[in-house]
Amino acid sequence: MKIRTLEPADWEAVCHIYAEGIATRNATFETEVPSGGSWDSAHISDCRFVAEVDGAVRGWAALTPISDRCAYGGVAEVSVYVAASSRGHGLGSALLARVIRASEDAGFWTLQAGLFAENAGSLRLHERAGFRLVGVRERLGKLDGRWRDVQLLERRSERAGVD
Repeated sequence: MKIRTLEPADWEAVCHIYAEGIATRNATFETEVPSGGSWDSAHISDCRFVAEVDGAVRGWAALTPISDRCAYGGVAEVSVYVAASSRGHGLGSALLARVIRASEDAGFWTLQAGLFAENAGSLRLHERAGFRLVGVRERLGKLDGRWRDVQLLERRSERAGVD
């Protein structure tokens, strides 16, 4: 496995992996993959990575700013997606570790993740990486006509924003 910076040529694989996550109905409120331009403008350019196995992109991680207000300049939301055929092999952990390191290098002091309670694997992944549950946002949104709760997890950096 190789973790490397996400490149424009990776977009097709990223779309496929994202679509697999969307299809589970337990990874996101999104119902379709956004356009490349939309995805690109929403995600922080220095904090995007892919996991490559045998030359094929099998997972990705990226950060999205949570607000454009300067007070929240060091807070971002993390996304981690792994191809269905590659789950359970450590790719998610490696991607999350890499994006955490890059976030701290970039000065982010808090990462947050909003996860459906049904996504037990992702909850375990984030908890192992030092995220803690800070609350449950009840009936935050509807997916397929059904209200869904979202568990809000956060991870505070021990090196960025500690002064």
